[in-house]
Amino acid sequence: MLSDFITGAAFGAALRASGVYEPAVILSQLNVTDWHMVETFLTASGTSVVVVALSQLLGHPSQKPRDYSSVGLFASYDGNILGGLLMGAGMALSGSCPGTIFVQLGAGIPSGFSTIAGCVLGGVVWSGMLASVLEARTRTKIKSNFQPKLSVYEHLGVSRATATVGIAATFAMAVSTINLLAPSQTRGLVTPIAGGLMIAGSQLISIITRSKLIGTSSSFEEAGKYIWWALRGGNSARRSLGSYGTIVLTAGMVAGAALVPLVTPIASGSSTFPRPEGVDINPISAALGGVLLAIGSRMGGGCTSGHGISGISLLSVSSFVSVAAMFAGGMIASMFLGL
Repeated sequence: MLSDFITGAAFGAALRASGVYEPAVILSQLNVTDWHMVETFLTASGTSVVVVALSQLLGHPSQKPRDYSSVGLFASYDGNILGGLLMGAGMALSGSCPGTIFVQLGAGIPSGFSTIAGCVLGGVVWSGMLASVLEARTRTKIKSNFQPKLSVYEHLGVSRATATVGIAATFAMAVSTINLLAPSQTRGLVTPIAGGLMIAGSQLISIITRSKLIGTSSSFEEAGKYIWWALRGGNSARRSLGSYGTIVLTAGMVAGAALVPLVTPIASGSSTFPRPEGVDINPISAALGGVLLAIGSRMGGGCTSGHGISGISLLSVSSFVSVAAMFAGGMIASMFLGL
């Protein structure tokens, strides 16, 4: 569990230094007025693609691309689409995401506390009600369905190495284009590119210490299971609840984010270094957004970190679908909410 905490602390510190945890940064990306978040995200994801490929060449355990998530409606990846849309709406309502919420807690952002309450409630609803219903529905639907190829390189009919180089190069060109056409203001302690590299560095720490990639949203389901266990009297064996490693990782994220001001005076406001503008998030809106973040991330099988950074680094088609749905859902919700 120490490795989970260390990885979480590194990830939380990197997210805080990058500035992408701030509600104003997230909302300004969803209404397409600033590209700081996407620039950081593309740098982190593109670098993680290379980090994962090199780690596997050096003998670290190989991990297969992420499976599709289905809810048995219209496609083997319908859960990725619907879950991503829900997450996007949750991001617009809360100014947060399943990863940055823990950094907001460490930074003491008021809306973060309402959002995490909603996330826990969503985890309770998911683990105690929705998960079993959707699992039963999927089992009956998916038996006769053809399981599509999971990776980008399988779909394209190229080698994994070719796809790795191609995607990393595409992301690098996208970052360069953003810098050229719509340069974003530095909204954190470091530039978006430096922040993205730091986030990818925490991915490397996760590979070295845990032999697996970063993901945060399963902590909501883990918390939900423990709450149901307690509500039912705690009679069943705790080992039946499964791992709580992601809860430990997210606790590390809170600690890592909270420690940044202690080691970097700029973060505590003692410098004129540019800081994101504050934004007021209604507590009810934040809590509702948190519920959608938790349910959407579990329905989609991952979140902005599990799919957006880790899943893409495995060249998973499901992760590209989920991320596209997240941003689409967030932008649509942002327009309707008038953000």
